[in-house]
Amino acid sequence: MARIFGTDGVRGLANAELSPELALSVSSAAARVLRNGSTTRPVAVLGRDPRASGEMLEAAVVAGLTSAGADVLRLGVLPTPAVAHLVGELNADFGVMISASHNPMPDNGIKLFAQGGHKLPDAVEDEITARLDDRDGRPTGAAIGRVRDVDDA
Repeated sequence: MARIFGTDGVRGLANAELSPELALSVSSAAARVLRNGSTTRPVAVLGRDPRASGEMLEAAVVAGLTSAGADVLRLGVLPTPAVAHLVGELNADFGVMISASHNPMPDNGIKLFAQGGHKLPDAVEDEITARLDDRDGRPTGAAIGRVRDVDDA
């Protein structure tokens, strides 16, 4: 598969190049790769910017993360650096920010943060890309991830 990650995550025209289906696949693969070898349920923080497409992509990302067994701390609308900071502050395994930064308003993006709020190495992004279509080992029942809204982030 061609490289889907650019300089700052996966970006494109929302609901076209960056479809809800792609958002679900990227977030599900990320949860499987970034669980950091843990046998417990991984925890992801999730934030977004106020773009109109953010709610749609947030729903897809939540579905992808929870379907891979990750718990989600949904932070709502806040700046990208806050998500990076809160990965460490909330002791999460990784973070997801839905934003296209300075790109045109119809675009959006998915930026992933490693443990501690750091940028992912290219090799990890490549591993996530390689696992986009991997649906093996999906959790069922109580092993499916849960979502908690964090209102005071």
